[in-house]
Amino acid sequence: MPVRADGLPGTAARGDGGDPAPPPGLVVLGHFDQPSGYAVDRPQGSPSWLVTWTTGGRGLLWQGGARTPAGPGDLVVLAPGVPHGYAVRPGARHWRFWWAHCQARPAWTAWLRPYGTGDGVYAVPSVPAALHGRVEAAFRRTHADARWTGTGAPPDPDASDGQIAVAHGSAARELALCALEEIVVLTTAAARPAVSRPGLDARVRRAEELIAADPGAPHTVRSLAEDVALSPSRFAHLFSGQLGQSPMRALREARLRHAARLLENTDLPVERVAAASGFASPFHFNRAFRERYGIPPGAYRARR
Repeated sequence: MPVRADGLPGTAARGDGGDPAPPPGLVVLGHFDQPSGYAVDRPQGSPSWLVTWTTGGRGLLWQGGARTPAGPGDLVVLAPGVPHGYAVRPGARHWRFWWAHCQARPAWTAWLRPYGTGDGVYAVPSVPAALHGRVEAAFRRTHADARWTGTGAPPDPDASDGQIAVAHGSAARELALCALEEIVVLTTAAARPAVSRPGLDARVRRAEELIAADPGAPHTVRSLAEDVALSPSRFAHLFSGQLGQSPMRALREARLRHAARLLENTDLPVERVAAASGFASPFHFNRAFRERYGIPPGAYRARR
């Protein structure tokens, strides 16, 4: 059912919390073509994942300390719970893009992980042009399926520029998520992760990959340094100098993001989420999680 953004149930008004975000649990999407000057700022982040696919012009998205440009053929996905924003890229005339808010299926993380740039940002650049038509068709189908009432046939896929579709029924949500999953699989399987960020030392990149691949593992500065053939002091200095945070700080953030995903997508008890995410004690996990997300783990799960 097409609606306006300010008509979404539970959406906060613009104020100290920044621009509104759809409430958790919904599949909400639209297709916009915005002029220079358009920007969205969410200091509290969003309770759901945000998927964007650029079809024209240039955009810029940021989340936490990570920033990524978006041009035609780029898929950018933002994980929930981290301050973010996006805008028409400075100097660009417009930004035309599809966007969707949803609760990601657990399998999506494995497809997106090679494209992580930090702070829950996944940038899939330069998807081959041969796939653009199919990705566009999948977004159109997502928009149509989200508007299905469950009677008769789903609406014919169309862009519906400027309109927002909200999947209210369980069948509409599942169909829309299936189309979004097709988009994630198509783009991540066909694109190639960037070799590195400009100037990033290969040993630092390797350490990032080790942390991202298994944040719950018993990593230490010494073990990571050994894996990249550096002394602990040299490794810690190089990592901090290039990424602006210590290896243990990066590990803590990765563990908290991993814990948040487990809370969102599994029924594991909080104590097991803590252990699976690498926290030695539930007390320490609860304190760290509250500091990072503003609420304890149990309340975070209940909100989703």
